This record gives sequence, structure tokens and C-alpha cells, in this order.
Amino acid sequence: MSQPPIRTDRFASFDGTELAWHELGEGRPVVLIHGYFSDANTNWVRYGHAAAIAAMGFRVIMPDLRAHGQSARPHDPASYPRDALAQDGHALVAHLGLADYDLGGYSLGARTTGRMLATGATPRRIVFSGMGLEGMTHAERRADHFRNILGNLGTHERGSPAWLAEAFLKTTGGDPVALLRVIDTFVSTPQEQLARFQWPALVVNGVEDDDNGSAAALADALPDARLVEVPGGHMSAVTKPELGQAIAAFLAA
Repeated sequence: MSQPPIRTDRFASFDGTELAWHELGEGRPVVLIHGYFSDANTNWVRYGHAAAIAAMGFRVIMPDLRAHGQSARPHDPASYPRDALAQDGHALVAHLGLADYDLGGYSLGARTTGRMLATGATPRRIVFSGMGLEGMTHAERRADHFRNILGNLGTHERGSPAWLAEAFLKTTGGDPVALLRVIDTFVSTPQEQLARFQWPALVVNGVEDDDNGSAAALADALPDARLVEVPGGHMSAVTKPELGQAIAAFLAA
């Protein structure tokens, strides 16, 4: 089935870095943020999730994070301060003039959603996907894993997690230097702060996905969350229609 047309535009973020965002559908705005090494097209468009959500009456807004997709990929370390991705999210919300919207993300996008909430975002509902409690509260737990991948490209054992991540990086055309800088932006959100996230929340994870820790523990740590498990692991859950269907059903409820 062919995908509906995607609208793409760009804006200057808080520090002047040019970022791209993509839109599909009309109606209530929902901002969805993709994962590390990925982009909006891979996470949300390619496998039909954005279309499923748009069909429920939503304007699906999907930024490409800095150093990803069609956004700028600066190599200067100064372009990657702590919480830069959350600041980019706030800048996009302000640029679009969004006052009543929903917010969510997958993996790094979920962590970025958490950081936006921790630094003042006020959506109606929130979605954490591809994320567990440890990934939120200990943002550094997989930093060395990614530094190893990006610092030793071409040397990883075939079939290993690092080799698979490098293979995925090739499919998205990622810039290793810029992506390495992104790690410097990571900030944890303490569990006591998560306990103050009063928004209705969906925690939706692949049933085989524990890359970022326990999704069930994350749901338990949030005051008003429901947990939905979909088929797959961290890399494969995004290819399953159940992911987009779960998000669409939650947002439309």
C-alpha cells in the first residue's frame, strides 16, 4: 500500500542549527520523536505507524533529531550541549505554536520526551516506546556500547549487537562523527521526577525488548500509565503494525 504524501519543512533551532520535521495528516497535533541512529521516516513513516495515527484524526509531526535524517549534522562539540535534543523539541513546539498537543518517542525519542517533560513541556498525553526504567534514569548505561560501535566501525563480529547496529546505521546513512557527539547530550531523569509526571501515559514496548531496561518498571514508576506489549525486540518492534496501532488507539481514546 502506498504511503500518503509527507510534508517536510525546516527551521532554525535554539542555537541556529537547521532541523527538519515531517508531517502527515490533519487534526490534533502529536509530536513523535525517533530513536538513535534512526530518523523520522524509518521510525514512523516506513512501516505505516504515522499513517495509522493520522487516520484517527491526528496531525503527526515527526522531527529528525540533530545529527539524524535530513537535519543538520554539525561536528563541532559546541553544537551538542547537555539536553540539546530536548531544547530542540521545545524549539519545534514553539516554532509551530503548539499549545494543545500530544508527545512521544521511541528509544532515544522516548528519553527526549522525558527530558522535555522534565524541562517544562505540557502535552495532553505522552507515549514512551522502546524504553524502560533504566534507560530513563541511567542515560549513560549504553553510552559506552554506542561509543564502541561508532569508534570501531568495520571491526565488529558479524551477527553481534554492535555489528547489527552498524548495519542499521548504514541503512539510515548516519554520520558517525555527529552521532558520537549526540551521546554528550544525554541526561538522565531521576525516578522521583518520573513520579511527578501526571500525564496519562502509554508505555509500549516489544515483548522481547529489554535494551533500555524494564518497560513494566517504567510503567509502574509513572502515576498514570498503561503498559502495552507488541511483537518484536528493540530493532524489530518498529516494523510491526501493532506499534502504530497501539499508539493510535491510546491517543484517540
